[in-house]
Amino acid sequence: MDLGVNIDHVATLRQARGTTYPDPVAAALICEANGADLITLHLREDRRHISDHDVFRMREAIATRMNLEMAVTEEMKQIALSVKPDDICLVPEKRQEITTEGGLNVADQAASLEPFIDTLQSAGIRVSLFIDPDESQIVASHAVGASVIELHTGAYAEARSASQIRAELSRLETAVKIAEDHGFRVNAGHGLNYENVEPIVAIRSIKELNIGHAIISEALFAGLAGAVRRMRELMNRAGG
Repeated sequence: MDLGVNIDHVATLRQARGTTYPDPVAAALICEANGADLITLHLREDRRHISDHDVFRMREAIATRMNLEMAVTEEMKQIALSVKPDDICLVPEKRQEITTEGGLNVADQAASLEPFIDTLQSAGIRVSLFIDPDESQIVASHAVGASVIELHTGAYAEARSASQIRAELSRLETAVKIAEDHGFRVNAGHGLNYENVEPIVAIRSIKELNIGHAIISEALFAGLAGAVRRMRELMNRAGG
């Protein structure tokens, strides 16, 4: 299972003081050297952390895959066509949210999503849709032509009781099976950390996890290299 490290919050720390450090690109290179299979970054419309300059520099610097998260807007489409990352993950975005809340409502945006996805995939960019683990959204994602889905694991990560955790894991397992039946590559992410990642890794059909906040937080204590290695080791152990 691939580990994608989201380096947004390196940029969040930089933006807190308006400095040139810490550099997200330098962080990405450390992540690659210590077990990351890809680098994920979210270019938000309000540019609250990652900047356009970061995106273009990242594309030139990294040796692994670049996964660019972005909203479904004309501005973002043009940036994607210019940068040409390996992967695009389309996500919902609200200015007032702290982080992405919930999955993309593909069923309600099918008319605009289909040509948007077609343009990106025709340019050689693989397109993923960040969706909740619901059958209706999986079916809609297939209808609009996406080749990958990323299942939103937030409800699982926020579950507290044993019964809630089991229910959310079951929901994810069912969604993975439905997605596989529709020919999707299945990724997952949001809210995953060192305490809750192993049961998700045990869902063997998931191909990739994208994890950011937990790894960057752990880096305060273990260093970024150690934080990435620890997550990679947990995933390797859980994956057998």
